[in-house]
Amino acid sequence: MEQESIEHGQLVYYKIGGVIRKFRKEKDLKLLDLAAITGIKSAMLSKIENGRMIPTIPTLFTIMNKLGIRPEHFFSQLYADNTFPGYLLLKKETFAAYEKEEGAVGFQYQSILESSHDGGAFQISLLTLFPGSNRPQVTTAAYEFVYVLEGSLEYQLEDKTFEMETGDALFFDGNIAHVPINSKNVMVRLLVLYLFTDNSK
Repeated sequence: MEQESIEHGQLVYYKIGGVIRKFRKEKDLKLLDLAAITGIKSAMLSKIENGRMIPTIPTLFTIMNKLGIRPEHFFSQLYADNTFPGYLLLKKETFAAYEKEEGAVGFQYQSILESSHDGGAFQISLLTLFPGSNRPQVTTAAYEFVYVLEGSLEYQLEDKTFEMETGDALFFDGNIAHVPINSKNVMVRLLVLYLFTDNSK
């Protein structure tokens, strides 16, 4: 059954970081430990694991080799069934929680829909920002569309700050360092669309 899924599916390459993190934690290694054995800087490994950078083929195989992971075992976890019946009903109970930035406080991500296509892929996520949420600015190798479902916040793009309220939207190149800031005492909910393309750098 798994083999059939692989043959008829597509590689969901933006999941690479999460799979690397899973294997690293299974080996009981910290990012600094992985950096030491691979020779890859921990800052770069962090961006790869957080899905904000897609590793080059040599970098990926170095990581797999040092973690002792067979390539076929690694890549089998990156395939998704590409069959589309013409509609999708996405019940909220099926939204999958995931970690985007290790160490971020008050950021709760849920994946609603992920799909690969010729030339790229996209991911739709629900992001909840709790009061007191905190993380530094980050960059993502994708374009991002952010829609405010509930609440108000500040969205920082490098040295620019945008005030956003319910119903507002923002589209930007994720290579610009960014962070949403919830300075209120109520939670904020955002719909975030990540557009991964072959031209994303």
